[in-house]
Amino acid sequence: MTVQQISVFLENKSGSLAKVFRTLSDAGIQLITSTLADTADYGVCRILCDNPEKAYSVLSKEGFSVTKTEVFAIVLDDRPGRAADAIACFAEGGISISYLYSFLYEGKGVLVFRTSEMEKAVALIAANGLVEAKL
Repeated sequence: MTVQQISVFLENKSGSLAKVFRTLSDAGIQLITSTLADTADYGVCRILCDNPEKAYSVLSKEGFSVTKTEVFAIVLDDRPGRAADAIACFAEGGISISYLYSFLYEGKGVLVFRTSEMEKAVALIAANGLVEAKL
């Protein structure tokens, strides 16, 4: 099971991110987590929220360059080394991770990642008893 992530491509200038967050707020969309990666000219804001379909729609209507992507979100016990253990499973299984971020949710760690090897990742998650997040 995967979750839908919204990615918004932004000019790297003051106010761009604020406009994205205000647009989502005005639409009644609750952010769960977000991360921002930047280069000299643009940024990519990745968002998990309570209504990705609506988020995609309202951001598109506001003229943002936005995409929906399926990503994995797995729950980890909040203890040292648990993320390292999970990542080791993927490395040992030969799965490349394109990007990753994490956050705490309801007292548990959540590891969000993207891979081009979706079917292989599903099998590995099941084989290693990893639990997918219900966000």
